[in-house]
Amino acid sequence: MAGLMIRRVDPVYPAEARKKHISGDVLLKIVINKEGHVVDAVIVKGDPMLAQAAVDAVKQWLFQHYLLDGEPIEVETTAVVSFRK
Repeated sequence: MAGLMIRRVDPVYPAEARKKHISGDVLLKIVINKEGHVVDAVIVKGDPMLAQAAVDAVKQWLFQHYLLDGEPIEVETTAVVSFRK
C-alpha cells in the first residue's frame, strides 16, 4: 500500500503519552475509498493513549486509487503508525 501513497500525515504525539514515556505501534484496519481517501480506521492493537492520534493522522492520508479491471475500487487493508520518543 505504501507505494500507492500520495500523502502521509505523521501523528501528533499526545503530550500525556510523551510525558509518561509511552511509545510503540498502533495497528489499524483502514478502508480506502475509490478516490483514495481513508474513510474508516478501526484500532486493532496498540496503546489506548496513542490510538486516537494514530486514527486522526491516518484519516488524512491519501492514496492513488486502486483499480480492478480498469475501474476504481474501495479497498480494506491495515496500517501501522509508530510512536517513538
